[in-house]
Amino acid sequence: MNLSPLFLQAPPPAPGHTALWMFLAFVVATLVITWWSARRSSGASNYFAAGRRITGWQNGLAIGGDYMSAASFLGIAGMIAFHGYDGFMYSVGFLVAYLTVLFIVAEPLRNAGKYTMADLLAYRMKPRPVRAMAALSTLTVSTFYMIAQMVGAGALVKLLIPGVSYEAAVVGVGVLMIVYVVFGGMLATTWVQIIKAVLLMSGSLLLSVLVMAHFDFSFGKFFDAISAVTWTAKDGATITQNFFQPGLLFKPPWGQIDLISLGMALVFGTAGLPHILVRFYTVPDAKTARISVVWAMLIIGAFYIMTTFLGFGAATILTPGRISLENMSAPLLAEFLGGEILFAFISAVAFATILAVVAGLTISASTSFAHDFWTNVIHHDREHRPGEEVLVARITAFVVGAISMVLAIKLQTINVAFLVGLAFAVAASANLPAIVLTIFWRRFNTAGAVWGLGVGLASSILLILISPSVMGTDAKALIHGDPLFPLKNPGIVSIPLGFLAAVLGALLSGERSSDEKFVEMEVRANTGLGAEKATEH
Repeated sequence: MNLSPLFLQAPPPAPGHTALWMFLAFVVATLVITWWSARRSSGASNYFAAGRRITGWQNGLAIGGDYMSAASFLGIAGMIAFHGYDGFMYSVGFLVAYLTVLFIVAEPLRNAGKYTMADLLAYRMKPRPVRAMAALSTLTVSTFYMIAQMVGAGALVKLLIPGVSYEAAVVGVGVLMIVYVVFGGMLATTWVQIIKAVLLMSGSLLLSVLVMAHFDFSFGKFFDAISAVTWTAKDGATITQNFFQPGLLFKPPWGQIDLISLGMALVFGTAGLPHILVRFYTVPDAKTARISVVWAMLIIGAFYIMTTFLGFGAATILTPGRISLENMSAPLLAEFLGGEILFAFISAVAFATILAVVAGLTISASTSFAHDFWTNVIHHDREHRPGEEVLVARITAFVVGAISMVLAIKLQTINVAFLVGLAFAVAASANLPAIVLTIFWRRFNTAGAVWGLGVGLASSILLILISPSVMGTDAKALIHGDPLFPLKNPGIVSIPLGFLAAVLGALLSGERSSDEKFVEMEVRANTGLGAEKATEH
């Protein structure tokens, strides 16, 4: 989301050596983790699933680290700081979304799969067409999500290190991301995410306490300030707005429908995010998968409560007119409340957040291409040279990283929380219908899965391209012209289309699904019988 011209654009702070040294310390620490992990990442199971030795609390922290992305820490804080209550709706959507994962996806996915969500989809269907479409969907969703992280990374590093351009910052972060994935695999990615989750929770808690200390720990004073945020516009006029009042972002005539569409995308999209789903393959069994989801919900719930203090704190203490960039609300608030040291720490935490998430996205995309497309579609799951699957995954990581860098440079003005909302819409429209119907509908078949994945993916992307998110009459619009679709998030249309296409594809194809395979999958998904044999290494 581009910044409103009404907001004064103050110059960013000049960071000192403290921020730079904290930044470099984290880079060195993560590279050491990568070196340690590389020595333990031989073989496909170790590279793709960390040898399935991650415990429940470790995986819960890693899921939290994977899920609490730059969109959460930077983007949502900025959304709330500029749009108040409407920005807070992002926090609500992200938090509630994990209930879908807990009750529907986590256990069946762990028991019925091996490395990717396509393992579940192909369990009782023709594997080649289903895996091909699943790989395409995974790469698309991962790329959308990764662009958001890279945009945040570029803005943050540019702010943190004087003289470094946005483009150079994006390339630097992309290179680090590729190093983690290529050499360390899932084990390195997991530990980077665990460390990042601990740092992020610590930084958010500290900043939340400082915000309340600014208001003498009085919620009454804090709420009074939120209800009358005042700043000076560019033309010199004084603006006062109630940030508890809905409508600052989701404006009539389509605002309410757009909010519902966003909520659907967030709540249903989480259960279809490839980089979240692959985390359930790193644990030894389904019980541990459930435990890890509970841990993740506790961590994520506490964090999203704290985003309200970060966002409303920035809105009331700094005011929108004193925030140079929407995505930098949290670091600038930290500098105001705690000086250079806190600014350095929060910036380093934000950087850790970005690196952890992009590493998770890259390994999920490269795993899907290598395991689903290369091994099972091109080579029909035949025997191949030892290490070939891992080699293909590493090459894919290079390609995905390069594409993400280029697109992030082109889309640098977009709010990262907003862009992630689009990634959730694609995941909810394409992946979720196929996953849910595979698990629960006996009549579902290959044609239904392919049509659900294809129509959900195509409709969500098409609607995004012709929406106000991409089309517009201003100079920064990617496609110039009046938007053909009025909603910024396509979920309310594309998610039903994905389900409808999956159901009609299954009913109209005439293909006979195997009752025996459905019963077999149902037993295994709910009991775990046979799961260990399928995932042994």
